[in-house]
Amino acid sequence: MVDLSISIVSWNTRDLLGQCLTSVYDTADGLELEVIVVDNASSDGSAEMVRSKYPDVKLIENSDNVGFARANNQAFEHSAGRCLLLLNPDTVCLPGAPPGLIRFLDENPKAGAVGPLVLNADKMLQYSWARFPTLWSEAIGKLDRRIGPRGVWPGTADEVCALGPFPVDWIGGCCLMVKRGAVEQIGPMDESLFMYSEETDWCLRLRKAGWEVWVEPGAQIVHLAGQSSVQAPGETALRLRRSKQVFFRKHHGLCAGTALGVMLALKSGLRRAATGLAARRGR
Repeated sequence: MVDLSISIVSWNTRDLLGQCLTSVYDTADGLELEVIVVDNASSDGSAEMVRSKYPDVKLIENSDNVGFARANNQAFEHSAGRCLLLLNPDTVCLPGAPPGLIRFLDENPKAGAVGPLVLNADKMLQYSWARFPTLWSEAIGKLDRRIGPRGVWPGTADEVCALGPFPVDWIGGCCLMVKRGAVEQIGPMDESLFMYSEETDWCLRLRKAGWEVWVEPGAQIVHLAGQSSVQAPGETALRLRRSKQVFFRKHHGLCAGTALGVMLALKSGLRRAATGLAARRGR
């Protein structure tokens, strides 16, 4: 069996995708791996670039943007790895990252998923984990990043590295490795979550099934966050709100989902009002 299947979902990120693919192959360190790129109807020549420069990549070309969850599920259906890695096209794998993550899963039978230490382009810490969201965390607009029984909230990459591997509630989908056996147990990603909250849902389902979710800071990547989302900010914000509502309805019930929807709508309205007021004052 192949050691690792890597799924990269791309939408108009041609140059970044090429950089990501190069980093994957440069850091494979002898792993038997396959790379699957799912192109969500890009118009920037991404698919053509993959065909010409990376002929070993399995390329799936969608005629429409089917979303992050469905595209990854397509890749899983065509994969053979004993471990599966979700990887954003706007990431760069640093030396030792893929082997370090797969080694962690091999050495920890209860671990169903693991993520690396994620860094910004300037190598500063980018939070890639959090406790599961609540109505309170959504109200204040701040996820709870505390870890461990003492509730440590590390502020730098060095502080995270000093902790060593640590369990978390969920980790972001920019770089998320899962065991095939875990996926076969809990099922694929929820395609009703077009974009956002799908990795949170997946990790919650893993936890409910008895699997653990970890961060391994010994494996590191750089994430140039939001390179697809920035292309359509209004649509992205709407999908974010919708996905959060779907997640809350699914895991906390209709009342919680409805309350969240009302709260998010009010917050959005207040932001628009404040922006309009600031614009009028600036005239």
